[in-house]
Amino acid sequence: MKMDGNGDIGEIEGGPSCGHIGEFNRLKIAIVTVSTTRSDSTDKSGKIIAEMIESAGHENAVQKVVKDDYEEISSYIKNLVDREDIDLIITTGGTGATPDDVTVEAISPMIEKELPGFGELFRQLSYEEIGPLSIASRSMAGIAKYTPIFCLPGSSNAVKLGVGKIILPVCGHTVEQACRGKK
Repeated sequence: MKMDGNGDIGEIEGGPSCGHIGEFNRLKIAIVTVSTTRSDSTDKSGKIIAEMIESAGHENAVQKVVKDDYEEISSYIKNLVDREDIDLIITTGGTGATPDDVTVEAISPMIEKELPGFGELFRQLSYEEIGPLSIASRSMAGIAKYTPIFCLPGSSNAVKLGVGKIILPVCGHTVEQACRGKK
C-alpha cells in the first residue's frame, strides 16, 4: 500500500507480484496417493499431479502410494513434514464420506493452522462441474510445522481442478507465508 502526502491511499500491492515469493519459485513437492486399490503403476491421479507440478517448474521430490489406513497415513505424512527437503505436500484420495476415507482424520491432528478457504473454494469449483455431489468432498488444507498440506479427492478431474486452479497459483506464496519466522 502506498500513501501520498495527503494521506490518501494509492496503489495496493500484493500476491505474486509483491516480491515475497522469489526464493520459492521452484518448490520441492511430495505427492501422496492414499488408496487400498492403487499401486505405483496404476496411480493415475498421482501421475497427473506430478506432470502438472513439473510442467509448472516445481520438483517432484517424492511420490508414494500409501494404504487408506489412519496409522500409515499419519506416520508417512509426519515423516514428510519433518523433512527439510520438502516444501509442500499434496495428497490425493481418502477425502470422501465412506468409512475407509480417513485421510482428513489422519492429517488434521498435525495441522497447526487451517486454510479453510482451500476446501471452500474447491467445493465451489467442484459444484460448477459435478453439482451437489461436491458436498461429499472433505478436501482440506493446512500448515504443519511450516509445511503446507493440501488434501484432494482421488479422482483425476478433482486433481486437475485442485492443482491447476488453486494449488499451483498460490503454492509459492503459501510456502513463503508458512515459512516466515522459521529458523
